Amino acid sequence: MIVQCRNRVTTVVNAELTQLYWAVGRRLGEEVLGGQRAQYGAKIVATLGEKLVGEFGRGFESKNLRRMIQFAETFPDIKIVVTLSRQLSWSHVVAILPIKNHEAREYYALTAANQGWGVRELRQRIQAKTYERVVIAGNQGIGLSQALVDLKNDGMMSPSLIFKDPYFLDFLNLHDSYNEKELEAAILRELESFILELGYGFAFIERQKRIIIDNEDFYIDLLFYHRRLRRLVAVELKLGRFKAAHKGQMELYLKWLDRYERQPGEDAPVGLILCAESSREQIELLEMHKDGIVVAEYWTELPPRAELERLLHQVMIEARERLSSRKCLQENGEEDEL
Repeated sequence: MIVQCRNRVTTVVNAELTQLYWAVGRRLGEEVLGGQRAQYGAKIVATLGEKLVGEFGRGFESKNLRRMIQFAETFPDIKIVVTLSRQLSWSHVVAILPIKNHEAREYYALTAANQGWGVRELRQRIQAKTYERVVIAGNQGIGLSQALVDLKNDGMMSPSLIFKDPYFLDFLNLHDSYNEKELEAAILRELESFILELGYGFAFIERQKRIIIDNEDFYIDLLFYHRRLRRLVAVELKLGRFKAAHKGQMELYLKWLDRYERQPGEDAPVGLILCAESSREQIELLEMHKDGIVVAEYWTELPPRAELERLLHQVMIEARERLSSRKCLQENGEEDEL
C-alpha cells in the first residue's frame, strides 16, 4: 500500500511539473518574449532565471527556462502534453527536445509513453538510431506516419512501430566466416541482448520449432511472442542476400502457425526474415507486408558513427521515396477504376 501510494504521488507530481513547465514556456514565448530571440530575449530569460532561482530553486535557471520555451513550441497542443505527462517525466522531455525532426520527436515521445521506457532506455534508443531504422522497415507496410496516427488516436500498436531495419548484432562477436547454425547459436548465447535489440515486448518461445507438413519436417529458426501485438513472431535467419523463395517459405510457416498454434484472442502471426543483405526492389514488388512479413538486414559489425548516420539517412530517404511512389501508383489505379 505504501509503495503503491508513493508511485501514484510520484506520477501525479511528475505530470503536474511537466504541465507547469509547458505552461511557463508558452507564457514566456508568447507574452514575455513576444517572439524575441536575439540579445534582448536572452537578457530577459537570464534576468528572470536569476529571480526565479532565488525563490523556487535551480529548476528555473535560465537554461531550463529556454528548454520550457522550446517544449511549448515543439508540442503546442496542450491535450497531447497532458496525455504524455502521465507517462513521461521532464527528464524524458529534455532528452527528446534536441531532436530536430518533428516525426522523430513524436515517435520517441509516443513510443516511450506507450512502452514505458525509462529515461536511460530512451537515450539509448535515440543513440541507436531506432527511429531511422523503424522508418526503413515501416515503409514496407503502411509507413510510420500512419502507424503513429493510429497509436495516438486509438493506442493501437502496429508492426510498423515494432520492426527495424537493419538490426545491429555486433554484440554477437562473430568472425568473418560463419554459418546459419553458428549465427543462431550466437543469438541464443546472447539472447537477452538480442531481445533488447528486437525491442520492447518480445518473449522467446522456442528455437528450431519443428512443424510437420505432408509427413515432411520443417524447422522455424526462432519463435517469439509479442505481448503488445498479441502475435506469434517467426524469425528466419539467412546468411546471404534475400531471395524471393524466402517469402514462400515464411508464408508456409505463418499459415501453419495460424492454423495450429494461434490461440483465441491473438492476431495472425507475423514473420521477420533477417538477411545479411536485403534486395529492396524484390521486397517492394513482392508486397510482403500484405502477408505479414518484414525483411531486414542484420549487421554484425558497425561502421564509424558518422558513416552509420550517413548510410541510415540514405536508406531512409530511398525507403520514403519507394513508399511515396507506391501510394501514387495506388491512387492512380483507383482513379482509373473510377
